[in-house]
Amino acid sequence: MSFFHVIVLAIVQGLAELLPVSSSAHVVVAEKLMGLDPSSPQMTLLLVMLHTGTMFAVIAYFWRQWRQSYFATVDAFKRFALRLVYATALTGVVGEALIKLVEHTMFKGAPKAEIEDLFGRLDLVAPALACAGILILIAGVREKKQDESQTAAASLTRRPSDSVTMRQAGWMGLLQGLCLPFRGFSRSGATISTGMLTGATKQRAERFSFALAVVITPFAIAREVLRLLHATHAATASGSTIDLHGTVVFSLLGAVFAFLAGLVALKWLSNWLENGRWYWFGIYCLVASVVVFYLHTQGY
Repeated sequence: MSFFHVIVLAIVQGLAELLPVSSSAHVVVAEKLMGLDPSSPQMTLLLVMLHTGTMFAVIAYFWRQWRQSYFATVDAFKRFALRLVYATALTGVVGEALIKLVEHTMFKGAPKAEIEDLFGRLDLVAPALACAGILILIAGVREKKQDESQTAAASLTRRPSDSVTMRQAGWMGLLQGLCLPFRGFSRSGATISTGMLTGATKQRAERFSFALAVVITPFAIAREVLRLLHATHAATASGSTIDLHGTVVFSLLGAVFAFLAGLVALKWLSNWLENGRWYWFGIYCLVASVVVFYLHTQGY
C-alpha cells in the first residue's frame, strides 16, 4: 500500500460512503483493480478509518440540523436518544447474529475464519449491491408517486422535534444490522429507504440514518484495531512482520481526505433527496452490480 493508494481510496470512500451506493463495494473494487487485498487486516483497518473520516464529516454537516431537531429541548433529546439506543441495539443483535451465522456456515472447519475474509469476494458484493438497489428503487418510486399535498399534510401531524417514530427507528436499526456482514448492501441506502417506506420524511430518515452511523463507527474501529493487533502478533510469532506504524499513519491520512470528500458527498446527497431523485441511486446500484459481477468473471 502506497501514499497514492491511500489518496485514491480515501476519495472513493469519502464520495461513496455518504451516498446510498455502498462505499465498501466501491473501495473493494478499487482495491482489487490496484492489486490490493481487501480482506487483509491493514486494508480493513484503513477502510474503517476512512469511515471515521466520513463520520466527522457527518457530524460537521448535520450538527446544525441535529441541534435544531434533537437538542432543542430536554424532552426532544430524550426521545431522540431513546430511538437511537433502540435502533443501535437492534443493529448489534441482528448484525452480530448474522456475522456469527456466516462465519459458522461459509467457513465451516476453519477455526480462525472471520467475516472480513469475504470482503474481497466480488461474487458476493454484486448481489448485495443489487439488493440495495432494489430497496432504494422501491422507496424512490413510491416517494415519486406520493401526492405533495398529502405529504405536506402528514408532516404537520408530526412533532417537529422528533426525527422518526420508535417503529421507524426499529426498522432502520434492523436493516442496518443486515448491512454489517455484506459489502455492497449500502447502509445509508438501506436505512434511509426503510425510513421512507415506513412513513418518515426523507429529511428525517436521512438525519437519523447518519446519527446511527456516528454511533456504530467507534465499535467498528475497535473491532478492526483488535484484528490488526492480533494479526501483528501472529505475524511476529511466525517470523514475518506487519508495518503497524505505517498502517496507522496511512489510515489517519486517509481519514483526513475521506472527511473532505465526505462533505462534498453529503451536500450532493441532500440536494438529490430534496429534489426527489432518490430512485436514481437505486438504478446506479443495479448497474454497478452488473459491472462488479463482470469484473468477478474477469478474475478480479
